[in-house]
Amino acid sequence: MTSTRTETLSLTDGRELRLTVAEPENAVRGGLVVLHEARGVTDTVRGLVSGLAAEGWLAVAPHLYDEVSGDEAPAMVSGLSGDAVLADTDVAFVWLAQRGVSQDRMGVMGFDLGGSVAMVVAGSRTVGAAVTVGGGGILEPLAEGLPSLVEIAEELTCPWLGLYGDDDEIPFSDVEKLRDAAAAAPVATDVVRFSRTSHRFDTTPEAGFEAWQRALNWFDSHLR
Repeated sequence: MTSTRTETLSLTDGRELRLTVAEPENAVRGGLVVLHEARGVTDTVRGLVSGLAAEGWLAVAPHLYDEVSGDEAPAMVSGLSGDAVLADTDVAFVWLAQRGVSQDRMGVMGFDLGGSVAMVVAGSRTVGAAVTVGGGGILEPLAEGLPSLVEIAEELTCPWLGLYGDDDEIPFSDVEKLRDAAAAAPVATDVVRFSRTSHRFDTTPEAGFEAWQRALNWFDSHLR
């Protein structure tokens, strides 16, 4: 696995934003912004960033907030706003651009909370492709400052792939409603459901491998 490192950027509004990044050892195929789960940038997220770099992608994960315990996560999520998460992901996209990645070779991928945010980004920014892994907030927003995913599905501006496990707290009927809503978007969309697995695909190796390959193939197909 490619190692990760953390950079701290001083922003013009006086804030500091941490980025966890990993760079390919050889040629860079493109850049991916990775959005973290509800607990923050955990070892799982760092592994995702590292794995994407090993596949040739320059990967960067903005810390929307500091890592927290599972008990603390709901309060952190409920305090998020669309403007705030878009501002932080914009910084990550600028970071990629400064390293020579063109806009059409930039994508966004998120897991859990990050999956939901990835779709918000895909409906608000012009990037090459997006992948959502198990993002909630489909019919009801995760926070007052965020939209529901069905609300923005028709506004997608880039090819979007959703990966969902049926053994999750997200009802598969909600996932199907999201599939239908996204189908009305003017870009390519797909939703893949996996039986006998939750949104943590690492607990079901076969489903995890297939989901990983589907995500990589999606970016391979659309970031050129």
